[in-house]
Amino acid sequence: MAPRVSLKSKGKGGKGSKGSDEKSSAQCFKEWSTWAIKKAKVVTHYGFIPLVIIIGMNSEPKPQLYQLLSPV
Repeated sequence: MAPRVSLKSKGKGGKGSKGSDEKSSAQCFKEWSTWAIKKAKVVTHYGFIPLVIIIGMNSEPKPQLYQLLSPV
């Protein structure tokens, strides 16, 4: 037989503590929004300059890549 998997939390479980199944919807929303904001910051950090280059390459008149990257 396959071993059974336990879904109990491994943290300190004192009296009156809620299990992972009993999280409130506000707590779940807070965790999800924190996770989403962290991911959005990473995407923004690494994706902003490539986005600007792609938009610049698709504009009229069509510049060369070195023209977009040069400071003048």
